[in-house]
Amino acid sequence: MTEQTSDGVDRRRVLGLGAAVGATTALGGLATASPASARGAGRPSGFARPKGLDGRALLPGEPGYADEIAPFNLAQVPSPGLVIAAASAHDVRIAVNLAARRRAPIAVLATGHQHSVPIGRDAVVVTTRALRGVTVDPRRRVARAQAGALSGDVLDATLPLGLTPVNGSTPIVGIVGYTLGGGLSPTLGRRYGYAADHVRSFDLVTADGRLRRVTPHSDPELFFGVRGGKSNFGLVTAIEFDLFPAPDFYGGSIIFDGQDAARLLHAYRRWVCTVPDAMSSSVALMRLPDAEAVPPPVRGKAVASLRICWTGRPDTGAALVRPLRAVATPLLDAVAQQPYAAFPAIHNDPVDPTPAYERTGLLRDLPGEAVDALIAVAGPEAPNPVTLVELRHLGGALSRAPRQPSAVAHRDAAFTLFTAGIAAPQDAAAVRRAQAGIIRRMSPWSTGGMYLNFMSADDSSTRNVADAYPEHVYRRLRRLKRRVDPQNLFRLNHNIPPV
Repeated sequence: MTEQTSDGVDRRRVLGLGAAVGATTALGGLATASPASARGAGRPSGFARPKGLDGRALLPGEPGYADEIAPFNLAQVPSPGLVIAAASAHDVRIAVNLAARRRAPIAVLATGHQHSVPIGRDAVVVTTRALRGVTVDPRRRVARAQAGALSGDVLDATLPLGLTPVNGSTPIVGIVGYTLGGGLSPTLGRRYGYAADHVRSFDLVTADGRLRRVTPHSDPELFFGVRGGKSNFGLVTAIEFDLFPAPDFYGGSIIFDGQDAARLLHAYRRWVCTVPDAMSSSVALMRLPDAEAVPPPVRGKAVASLRICWTGRPDTGAALVRPLRAVATPLLDAVAQQPYAAFPAIHNDPVDPTPAYERTGLLRDLPGEAVDALIAVAGPEAPNPVTLVELRHLGGALSRAPRQPSAVAHRDAAFTLFTAGIAAPQDAAAVRRAQAGIIRRMSPWSTGGMYLNFMSADDSSTRNVADAYPEHVYRRLRRLKRRVDPQNLFRLNHNIPPV
């Protein structure tokens, strides 16, 4: 049976809005084939093919090289001198030992959503696409996932058992990278905290080529640093983490005309101060393409999208959302009681590879002046090429210290500020200038910090990475880096250099 919104629009088309934004057809062929094959051809890389692999070693120009390293974000395509398509933890050890002998930088690629720095011919890349195994212990409410497992792989194994991890906004991100960067859930974050807060152990290959099982007891300092330090301290081959009951939720998105964005944001900033931890939400200012894949009521328009996830009683959720629904007449309203498996409908993230440019920050509060400033630089009247500008409400359990301390920092922030521009290479400079302008204009309300998982290429400088942590935490991480990776082999990331 087709589900309709109050406007008579097929709800499934509304819930696929993000896919339309990122799709090739919606963007007039922007997300074209990756140029990796062209970059892979040419001069030899100088790497010898290692022996004893369970998986494959691929050199530039060889069949399968381009497909193996193809990223989700096409704004920056890697071109390493050697790719190890790992089929086991043994393969990861071989790759790390090879890189250590060559003193070559080494990086890991799972889904390629978050590009940070260029990866060139001097580098070794380990891909974990083949390592997708997930096991679940429903009695203990614990899951174990291999390094290449997607969030969707975990959910496929847990939801039939009525369980879920503290998952992100889309099922197509890697569970390891998401968790190592913190893991900010738009469904359960305010209720349970960051995904990193619920890790039990890692299997980690460090720069000395050892495969270690890292727990709070085996190496407390390394356990602290990996949770929030991304891939700076080694390559994770498996992760074990807690699961929680998977609730139905009252949520989805309500889309207003861009002309109502100021009214919505002013109401929203007051509203978030009143909601319980079971309510997660965000508001995104979006510029939608004039494409057939986009529902007619919002096609080609600047809009404001209110995203809602309430995990309590549906009638309570409806009462909580009612004041925001009444701000203006929505163009589309897809908020309803839904099974947990429908969570991708909340943010409607793109599902097709596309070139995206991103900038981010953290806000300590959102007074009326901040809303006015944001509307001035990113509202419907601003000459702004940025596709999306989002404010995501934090607080709740996200603001509380976890049982096991971690490097996930800036828990006192009230909102994330995130911008994304989907653009062809010739338009990238204009998008990046506009994003820099937005970040600069919102700086009076910034904490000065950043959330690591939202930091991409333009936020990957040493100074910006240091801003992702309080000074004492950053010093602690640099000391840890000196202990486990003194040569900084793991530097093709949001790098934390050794002291």
